[in-house]
Amino acid sequence: MFVTAIIAAGGRGRRFGGTQPKQLVSIGARTILERSVAAFAEHPSIDELIVALPAELMADPPAPLRGRPADAVPLRLVAGGARRQDSVANAFHAADDRASIIVIHDAARPFVSADLITRTIDAAREHGAALAALQARDTVKRADVAASKDPARHRAAEASADDVFVRETLPRETIYLAQTPQAFRRSVLAEALAAGARAEADATDEAALAERAGHRVRLVEGEVTNIKITTPDDLATAEAIVARREGAGRAAPPRTGRAGSGYDLHRLVAGRPLVLGGVTIPWDRGALGHSDADVVCHALTDAILGAACLGDIGRHFPDADPRWKDASSLDLLGRAAALAAAAGLEIGNVDVTVILEAPKIAPHVEAMRKAVAAAIGLDVSRVSIKGKTNEGIDAIGRGEAIAAHAVALLRSNLKSDI
Repeated sequence: MFVTAIIAAGGRGRRFGGTQPKQLVSIGARTILERSVAAFAEHPSIDELIVALPAELMADPPAPLRGRPADAVPLRLVAGGARRQDSVANAFHAADDRASIIVIHDAARPFVSADLITRTIDAAREHGAALAALQARDTVKRADVAASKDPARHRAAEASADDVFVRETLPRETIYLAQTPQAFRRSVLAEALAAGARAEADATDEAALAERAGHRVRLVEGEVTNIKITTPDDLATAEAIVARREGAGRAAPPRTGRAGSGYDLHRLVAGRPLVLGGVTIPWDRGALGHSDADVVCHALTDAILGAACLGDIGRHFPDADPRWKDASSLDLLGRAAALAAAAGLEIGNVDVTVILEAPKIAPHVEAMRKAVAAAIGLDVSRVSIKGKTNEGIDAIGRGEAIAAHAVALLRSNLKSDI
């Protein structure tokens, strides 16, 4: 029996946020993608491995996918498609002709066990199609979503809590939550993908396509630790799993803070708005810059990136990139906070000092604090912004420039830390 494993890593992980695909985010010393690939590359039943990557990574794939030992399981890379099912189809068409069983796994599930892989493959060999799944533990409610005033725009996922009512209670013993791996005989998967290509609606997994094609899918008991990393909040759970598995016998590291500092300065010129902390302040001059030149957000962005050891604002949002022309610095600040979260860090508090001869910023400080707090997901009580003059000294004192100093305190968001 020849078994091909497909790792579906062609998505961008938009719900996760950040500037890189979530599968390239590290958990412990290894990326999410590296952990998922290794689970199958090291499994004795796998004869070849195909990884579907975002098209932009094909020219320079991640290091763990390059330079593999000669005796390693053969690994092939294919470009992902617009939809998950397109990425899997691309990988399927690249599979070895000898493959009789094809097992598919989400790259975002880095903790799949060898036992679960084995059980799923065995079930597919016997029944034609199989997927790992967990039986629901909670009472399950089917929702009845109130009709929107604009039915064309209404979707259940967008409904507020006030719009949702219980239609019925489902017997939880009949409800299973799908995971991967999912495995299929080659002929079954070929029919499933063909059904998906004919259908207009997207499918969230290959088992659904197999169902559409008329095949019964065997359920294999999944694993609680086989989590899917979808948002930055999932990283805390993932890091805890790694700490338990790979930190056995080692003392837990102390929960220590990380401090970062930031500084920004811009010339003041006529014809530009003066934007500070996302708030436009009435004045006859504003800061000159590629974006909106908000020194509060720029200094704070550098402080957060510095505390996380992720470089500086110029590395992530260079002024040579037209995407950041006239960009909202609050948006850049939020992106920096997301990068820190992806690195396993949460912001404790921030402090910004604006140095400006005029105008007085005191009347606007509360609005600035609220805007900054919302951008970085922090309670406003943890955001400090204050103004100082330069006592008439140098360009700032002459009203020709504005500057800001910022400090950010970050800490690990790992629940396992002390």
